[in-house]
Amino acid sequence: MANGRIVEILSAEEVRRTVNRLSSQVIEAAPDLTSIILLGIPTRGVPLSLLIAQRILELEQVPVAVGAIDITFYRDDLDQIGLRAPGKTDIPVDLTGRLVFLIDDVIYSGRTVGAALSALQEYGRPRAVRLLTLVDRGHRELPIHPDLVGKVLPTSRDEKVKVYLQSADGRDGVELIRPL
Repeated sequence: MANGRIVEILSAEEVRRTVNRLSSQVIEAAPDLTSIILLGIPTRGVPLSLLIAQRILELEQVPVAVGAIDITFYRDDLDQIGLRAPGKTDIPVDLTGRLVFLIDDVIYSGRTVGAALSALQEYGRPRAVRLLTLVDRGHRELPIHPDLVGKVLPTSRDEKVKVYLQSADGRDGVELIRPL
């Protein structure tokens, strides 16, 4: 965003440490890692879920299921964001009886997560659903609150939060973009 002042919120090293902490919290929250699935919400929730799965594997030597859930047709703001090509939903295991971690990079109004919960109903009945987000910037419009949060970052509505992940962007970091 060229029309804003950029403030670094998390450096690459801080993102790494935050992912490590979130991964440990997933391990603590799941009595049986073989029964969980990490479902990333595109765009940055998918690579974030892959990072967490890799870290869990390193820490516990247990591979966890990872997938993606597209929410395009469940959004209530398509008239505002314009036409979008639907993404890919990839759920590699039956969700019935599993502990699902919905993963997104930033939570704002809660509407994206609301759409993800609606989409999730199409794919089975999990035992429980937990929400993990790298950044919680506030301003909820729905009664949705993440269970695991990397960074709480109070923002104004005219500020933007941009997450960069190595696999998607070539670098790791979180920036706050303030209007000039």
